[in-house]
Amino acid sequence: MTPPTEPSKAEITAAPAETAVGPRRRRRRRPRRPAWAGRNYSLLTAAAFVTSLGSHGALIAAAFAVLESGGDGGDVGLVAAARTLPLVLFLLIGGAVADRLPRHRVMVAANALNFLSQGAFAALVLLGEPRLWQMMLLTALGGTGQAFFSPAAEGMLLSSVRGEQAGRAFAVFRMAIQGAGLGGAALGGAMVAVIGPGWVLAADAVAFAVAGSLRAFLDVRHIPRREPGGGLLADLREGWREFSSRPWLWGIVLQFSIANAVVGAAQAVYGPLVARDHLGGAAPWGLALGLFGAGTVAGALLMTRWKPRRPLLAGTLCVFPLALPSAALALPVPLGVLCAVMFLTGVTVEVFGVSWMTTLHQEISEDKLSRVSAYDWFGSVALVPLATALAGPAEGVFGRAPSLWGCAGLVVAVTAAVLCVPEVRNLTRRTQPVPRGTPTGDADQEQTYAT
Repeated sequence: MTPPTEPSKAEITAAPAETAVGPRRRRRRRPRRPAWAGRNYSLLTAAAFVTSLGSHGALIAAAFAVLESGGDGGDVGLVAAARTLPLVLFLLIGGAVADRLPRHRVMVAANALNFLSQGAFAALVLLGEPRLWQMMLLTALGGTGQAFFSPAAEGMLLSSVRGEQAGRAFAVFRMAIQGAGLGGAALGGAMVAVIGPGWVLAADAVAFAVAGSLRAFLDVRHIPRREPGGGLLADLREGWREFSSRPWLWGIVLQFSIANAVVGAAQAVYGPLVARDHLGGAAPWGLALGLFGAGTVAGALLMTRWKPRRPLLAGTLCVFPLALPSAALALPVPLGVLCAVMFLTGVTVEVFGVSWMTTLHQEISEDKLSRVSAYDWFGSVALVPLATALAGPAEGVFGRAPSLWGCAGLVVAVTAAVLCVPEVRNLTRRTQPVPRGTPTGDADQEQTYAT
């Protein structure tokens, strides 16, 4: 931000004359950004806003591109799976690479790959009838870029914030990307209807180019260079030791590997079916999903003010409402009730999201952030394709309503189970992160617990 300009010597000399005629007009100073919103944080937030805006619209555009090329719902699923598979396969390697190389370079390279793959996808759609294998290949390249980008981006964000305002910084960041996602989905859907999916995919490619350009200006001089030695496998083993030595960490990742899988299946498979049969079609379901997005923005806004003393306990208790949408679809409830449930769920899930980022920032040393984030991401997405694939057969065997009640029950069960971990209940907030290079055992001793 440009600092306010100093008055010239002529202006200073003229000041007494102005006061003789009338009250001197004071210059308005430009508002300064908060101390926690440093240069890197601002660049990361701006870039994430741009990519979230484009990517949420591109998800809709990709589905309609498949359908307009003659594909069916199964083909849409294949294209979606083509993105998820390399994401799962390369996440752990991406985390190790991000902790070994300068993170901003990994992020820029991943953005460049996404720009090229999405640009090629857009060109195929605009110039002719794309084939299914072509769309799957280009989507898989995008998933590969995401696998390297996500751990690097999370590690970079967590290392860009210092002090007791970290929670507020993460809340503002998440509010920006959730708001952009909500707007991107609405704008993308409208643009697909008006100008077609190809141009929406092209806009997403441009968004990746803009975001990559912003991230190229990140300053990593505050991050010490890693000592040479070891290799990729050694880095993976060290990341695993860091991950597996903390029961609160692997317990919550395991919890969300199941919760994300069943909630994803409920929303991707059962939600549209219930909307078609009981709510009036796609538009009401889109409204409900929009209210969920609005809830996440409201939850992030709440977390700019609230700093729970026990972040993991507060966040985990807020995961229980994640079972409510599946239960609401199982009944099913009227649209107004479903929208209220989705909004409440969005609020509470975002409370967990900010609390989780704050805890990682507090407990994991900077040089291991990307590897730990990779294990977190891996657990979050690994079971989603399997659960989505099994949702249809489960409906055929058990019925739709019992399957949805099963989804809700699993969310409650795994959330209650993770509360049995003492660290989840007792770990308290502090302002100083774990120093770089702290051994795992020493880091465990530095954790603060409530008595």
